[in-house]
Amino acid sequence: MKYKKIIEVFNNPYKLISYFGEKGILKIIPDDIYLKLIYRGKMKKKLRFQNPKTFNEKLQWLKIYDRNPSYTQLVDKYDVRKYIARIIGEKYLIPLIGVWNRFEDIDFSKLPNQFVLKCNHDSGGLVICKNKSKLDIEAAKRKINKSLKRNYYYLGREWPYKNVKPKIICEKYMVDESGTELKDYKFFCFDGEPKALFVATDRDIDTRFDFYDTEFKHLPFMQHYKNGIKKIVKPVGFNEMVELASKLSKNIPHVRVDFYDIKGKIYFGELTFYHFSGFEKFEPEKYDEIFGSWIKLPSKTENN
Repeated sequence: MKYKKIIEVFNNPYKLISYFGEKGILKIIPDDIYLKLIYRGKMKKKLRFQNPKTFNEKLQWLKIYDRNPSYTQLVDKYDVRKYIARIIGEKYLIPLIGVWNRFEDIDFSKLPNQFVLKCNHDSGGLVICKNKSKLDIEAAKRKINKSLKRNYYYLGREWPYKNVKPKIICEKYMVDESGTELKDYKFFCFDGEPKALFVATDRDIDTRFDFYDTEFKHLPFMQHYKNGIKKIVKPVGFNEMVELASKLSKNIPHVRVDFYDIKGKIYFGELTFYHFSGFEKFEPEKYDEIFGSWIKLPSKTENN
C-alpha cells in the first residue's frame, strides 16, 4: 500500500503538496497560490480563478474573493446558534448542555448518560457518547485536544474558520425514527434558493450519500461516497426544511444548510460554505458544471 502511494506521488507531484498542506506545513504560501497547487493535486486539473465554471472552481473563488466577515460567526458551531435563533427561532436548535474552553473543565459526573461533544471550529472533532459508563474519557480527551490545537483554515484555506476561538460544546444526543442514527439532510442553497440536497446515512457503518432535487427526486450522480442501498422515504418535515434553508441562506452566494428531521421535528445542523472544501469530483463530471451554474459570483471584495 505504501509503495502504491509513492508511485502516485511520482506520477502526480501535486499530491505531495496536498499532503503537506493537510498537515499545515505550508502556512506561509498565499491562499490563492496554495489553492491552485492543492486543486491541481486533488482534482488533476488547473484551477481557473479568472473564469471559473464548475462548482468546485467557484468554491475556490469564493474562498478568495467573498470575505463577508459575518461568515466567521456562521461557521462557529457555538456562535451560529445566535443567528439561528434570530432568523428561524430557538426551537430549531439541538439542546445545549454545556460549553468549555478546556477539556479538563468538563465535569462528566454532571453530564447525562448520552451526549455529543464537539469542537466549534473544525470538522472531525466529534465524540458521540451513547453510554457514559463505557466512554473512554482519555481517548475522547486526545481527540478533542488534537482538534482544539488545529486551525481548520490551513487545510483548505476556508478563511471563515481562521479567527474562530476554539471551544468544546456538548449537545443532547439525538436519534431519528430508526432509533440508531441521525440522518443528515444537507441543502445546497444559492442566494436564498435551495436547488438540491443530499442525505447522509449509515455514518457508523458504511457512509452513503444520496442526492435529490427539491421535489425529492433522486439525482443520478455520486460524490465521494456511493449511493445508499435502501430507498429513502421523503421526510415528514421536508417542505419545512426547504423553507428554513431559504431563510438561512438569503443574500449568500452559496451555502449548504444542514438539518435533521426527527419524526417531523426539525433541528438545525450546521452551515457549510465550502462543501468538501471544493476538492471532490462529481460522477458523472457534468454535475460539477450544473451545480457551478447555480452560483452567481458577487463582485470581488477585499481579501483581508
